[in-house]
Amino acid sequence: MATGRGWILRQHSLGVSRPLSDAIPSAGVDSRSPFLVAPSGATAGVGGGSRGVLFERPKPRSPGAFLESHSFSAMSEYPAAMQLKKTHTRRMCTRSTSIKSNSAIDFDRMPSEILLKILSYLNAESLLCTGCVNKSFYHLSNDNTIWFKIYSKSFLPKRKKWRTESAQESAVSLNLPESQDRESGYWKKEYIMKKKAAGKADLIQLLKPINACTGLPLKTKEAIKISGLKWMVILKDRNGKQHVLEQTDISYNETSVTVYWNYLKWPCLDTLSGLQIFGVTPILLSDSKVHPKNRPLQRSLISEYDLANLTENAKMIGCDALVELYCFDQGLLVGVWKKSEIAFVMACLHYHQLIERSTLGSARVRYAAAPDKAILDDIDPEYGMHGYQLHIDLHSRGNTYMCGTFRSLFCKKDYIRNGYLRFTVISYKKTAQHLPLVGNIGLSWMTGVFEGNVQNCFIMDVTLLDDSQKPYWCFSAPVNMVLSPKPSGLYQYLGPSYYLNYMDLTGKVHMELVWMEETNEYCIINLVLYLSTEKVNSWFGTNY
Repeated sequence: MATGRGWILRQHSLGVSRPLSDAIPSAGVDSRSPFLVAPSGATAGVGGGSRGVLFERPKPRSPGAFLESHSFSAMSEYPAAMQLKKTHTRRMCTRSTSIKSNSAIDFDRMPSEILLKILSYLNAESLLCTGCVNKSFYHLSNDNTIWFKIYSKSFLPKRKKWRTESAQESAVSLNLPESQDRESGYWKKEYIMKKKAAGKADLIQLLKPINACTGLPLKTKEAIKISGLKWMVILKDRNGKQHVLEQTDISYNETSVTVYWNYLKWPCLDTLSGLQIFGVTPILLSDSKVHPKNRPLQRSLISEYDLANLTENAKMIGCDALVELYCFDQGLLVGVWKKSEIAFVMACLHYHQLIERSTLGSARVRYAAAPDKAILDDIDPEYGMHGYQLHIDLHSRGNTYMCGTFRSLFCKKDYIRNGYLRFTVISYKKTAQHLPLVGNIGLSWMTGVFEGNVQNCFIMDVTLLDDSQKPYWCFSAPVNMVLSPKPSGLYQYLGPSYYLNYMDLTGKVHMELVWMEETNEYCIINLVLYLSTEKVNSWFGTNY
């Protein structure tokens, strides 16, 4: 085709006036002859008009010579040639499309032996993901031969260096009949169990060093990152539909971690019935730094809340021009727009047993720590009433307002009233113990578009240790300061006074503050802990 077009253009350059469009469609080319055969009725080149006249095949010319002698406008004079080119291009596209459509692989028709051979090249994480495709792939991904090879590479004793790889492969192949005798998925379960046990042992070793001030592990933050631990929220509506939300931000503090869920679109609050917080960890800890997004995960239920009656089940601790803050038990905070729609969710999680609560539970049952056995002491008549140590931290999204440790806290028997033991941390009368709060007090919040700061609110972390330096009472919760109707009564503090209260099943916290206009800061003038006598008697085996 290309040669014929070149001959036509050459004849045109020589001054042939015959319309070439009549000759192009029926022109024939013999690939075995150096000549072009003219069609019947065609005019024979220079010499005349007999039928079947042979024309000499033109010699090939370089593209540069052709471009010098012809312009691209000449192509518009050959509509038949262009039509042939378009038809040829259309046929080639149709052919390539049919080839692509025929290249699709139907895995359902593929023999299982070939599929097993393909799966044998995958690692453990990829095999677990493959098992989630459908029922057929689930059974194929449980093949004992594949998992036994993975298991043997990870846990069987290493061969000596002088052994060759072929010897190792033969040793593994000798054990394959033994692996086939097991039920399907046996070696998969064994591999996962041993991997989990190894990861748990590594975390235990990492969490062994203890902070003397807090009584908590020193490397909780590192353990969270190494284990791949994250947290998610599941919202349930009244129709049973679940909305799964992954964490969007996280803030590490000295004794707690604050997790945020900031989304632009939330389900309608009126249709929601409950909220659950889960710790999410990968089933298999990968050695690589880059973790795949769709890797298999496991959930551990931490807490659940009722959202059906928000105003009854939660306490509003503050508001600004845009949002209202509703606080639940166990450190959950829900920000609600003025139009009664969710703006954000925040969870305050204390470090005490956080790794265990986030990894050792199940999707339905929370982790339950083993009860502590009471250590009896018949010699000390005030056993369980002294030797306490308090570490308190007041903060908000990376801003620390106050952090301190108070040792040798005690309670006298005369201070046991209404089912509580009273421990004075900061005395109202001792001005040397009064502590200021640094910075502008407020709870910072943020969504995808807006951000703000609710005044007189912050997060309080309390860690109370007993006389043996074991964590006795630990919590992290949002709190608010309330303007007191009565002045402080201290002549050195003339500003307005505030108070703060927190209570749960273990005890209560009461704090009194005064605004000092001279320095533009708050000052704590009274801090008292109240411990439940029921918890103290259960912990120490006493009978107060």
